[in-house]
Amino acid sequence: MRLLILIISICFLTLFSHGQKFAFVDSEYILDQMESYQKAQKQIDDLAAEWQKELDKKVGNIESKVNDLRKNELLLPEDIKEEKELEITTLQNELRAYQSKKFGVGGDLFKRRKELIQPIQRKVFKAIESLAKDNNYSFVLDKSKNSNILYADPKYDKSDAIIRKLKK
Repeated sequence: MRLLILIISICFLTLFSHGQKFAFVDSEYILDQMESYQKAQKQIDDLAAEWQKELDKKVGNIESKVNDLRKNELLLPEDIKEEKELEITTLQNELRAYQSKKFGVGGDLFKRRKELIQPIQRKVFKAIESLAKDNNYSFVLDKSKNSNILYADPKYDKSDAIIRKLKK
């Protein structure tokens, strides 16, 4: 009886189990091959450099005022000294506000990156989804540097297929 149940169980499991197909892609490699992504990334880098230059200019201005105050601190009357300290504090607060507005979470750089990069990422995702459906893949994993895939056989890498699909 046990043997019969075992045989039926094995037949049942083999009947309903099927091999699952999987593949992987390297999303960073795919994005790096896309001209639209490179252009968008350059726009973001240029914008960040421009804002960083402005930030550096503000820092230089504050440092200059702090140095002037230190040099002349003993010669200045107390009220002028307090006025200059208040001016420096105000400039430092403005600097932090500017830095947060431009580079902070939800700041202008974050919004611009989202605006430029997200449509490209959506296009890549749709190409991956299309490849998966066309080839009946159950799973498509991402092998980019932020993933936890320690090893993957290159024969399952479909990154170049995605790039070809995107170029059509």
